[in-house]
Amino acid sequence: MPGQASVIDGDTLEIHGSRIRLWGIDAPESSQLCRGEDSSQYRCGGKAAAELDAFIARRPVNCSHVNLDPYGRVVATCSVGGTDLGEWLVRKGLALDWPQYSKHQYDGAQRDAEHAGRGLWKGSYVEPWLYRACIRANGKPSDCSDDANAHP
Repeated sequence: MPGQASVIDGDTLEIHGSRIRLWGIDAPESSQLCRGEDSSQYRCGGKAAAELDAFIARRPVNCSHVNLDPYGRVVATCSVGGTDLGEWLVRKGLALDWPQYSKHQYDGAQRDAEHAGRGLWKGSYVEPWLYRACIRANGKPSDCSDDANAHP
């Protein structure tokens, strides 16, 4: 069902009062910091959300239900004007393919972003799933954003 979407974060939308998690990708969390090509920190999660919001630009969003996540949220593939939002985010370097769920669906888009040095690939980052695990272990956002697991 098409609808007006509000961007909650880089991989979550709200349409008609329902939270929808974009299938197969993981975007940085809103509190997460990444390093740009000049090594200075920036809010990569905030950037992903802002760019997604600008891309949607109040156009209707169409979503196809895939399943429910462990938190009861709808997981779906969503598109605007025929463009898959998950693929768009990964290709722009604003989110990562999450192979555990996507079965490498967005692998090509991610390689394209990496080779072109777009978004997260301009500097260093911690995978969002590792960042969340660090936060759950009582880490602070600044400590969890930069560590030995940072890429590249």
